[in-house]
Amino acid sequence: MISNLAHISPKAKIGTNVTIEPFVVIYDDVEVGNNCHIYPHAVLMNGTRLGEGCSVFPNAVIAAMPQDLKFAGEYTTATIGNNTIIRECVTVNRGTADKNTTSIGDNCLLMAYSHVAHDCTIGNNVVLANAVNLGGHVSIEDFAVIGGGTLIHQFVNIGTHAMVSGGSLVRKDVPPFVTCAHEPLSFVTVNTVGLRRRGFSNAQITNIQEMCRLLFQSHHNYTQAVLEIQKFAETDERNQILAFMQNSKRGVIKSYQIQNDND
Repeated sequence: MISNLAHISPKAKIGTNVTIEPFVVIYDDVEVGNNCHIYPHAVLMNGTRLGEGCSVFPNAVIAAMPQDLKFAGEYTTATIGNNTIIRECVTVNRGTADKNTTSIGDNCLLMAYSHVAHDCTIGNNVVLANAVNLGGHVSIEDFAVIGGGTLIHQFVNIGTHAMVSGGSLVRKDVPPFVTCAHEPLSFVTVNTVGLRRRGFSNAQITNIQEMCRLLFQSHHNYTQAVLEIQKFAETDERNQILAFMQNSKRGVIKSYQIQNDND
């Protein structure tokens, strides 16, 4: 299962039933979980922590040094959960002293040429389509889908179940459950298709739609909208939206219609 043409440090920790194809390079401080498949020419550098059942495709590079001028060689890692797929030419940089790790969760799909910078945190079941580029310290919550060619500014947060249209420039935070598009990036609608696929009931979706109407289509400012949402019956969805809005540091995207009205 391990090619004689791969270069694997004897100090690396390799699990059971792992396939490592020719010309793979695995450095000293690497841990590879059970049942992984590492394809030709992939490089796992010091600090790689790869969970079980992962696939790393050709020319992907995991845990390269951060592209951060403040990085001083401190010990950091890049941690990838179980059953995550890393496609061709993906790059995942390890962390800096800020968080000490770059973290990617379980069951994620990082399509070809996507880049995850230092200190990013990606949840479970996240999809980054081809050539998505994340700046440092970006946070993407569970089940978010990022369309191809999207560029995400450092420190941006993207909420759970959000969907970002391909080719977007993401400069501000994207709340949970929404679909966004246009330039500047704007709220378009609730991600109802994605929510139904993931088992949300009609009542849950209607409740989310009403909260998003207050945020994006009522001409309330965000402070006023949050006060109105606090009056809703407590649900997980309500709490996620409130927490996201209250914790946003970069500011939140606006409605496309409201932005046009203000031009």
